[in-house]
Amino acid sequence: ELVTNAVRHGGGLAGFDVSVTEEGVRLDVRDYSPAVPTAAHGPGMPPRSHEGSGYGWPLINRLSSQVDVRSRAEGGKTISVLVPLT
Repeated sequence: ELVTNAVRHGGGLAGFDVSVTEEGVRLDVRDYSPAVPTAAHGPGMPPRSHEGSGYGWPLINRLSSQVDVRSRAEGGKTISVLVPLT
């Protein structure tokens, strides 16, 4: 879902990393847009209606224990999430 969002809303995929830590799986997705998604730190509830916002961010927020959005020096942003394995 993060990669799809980077392609559809972030100006394209600039990079993707995945690593396994003691806490879970960390995903880092880089795109070319500096815009921070408005739903990035939402409660994980599905939208009541489909007014431009889909189910992606609620799903990401529900599955992830951490969500972090950082600007990249070369432009764009990195969205990092931690998905617990337990």
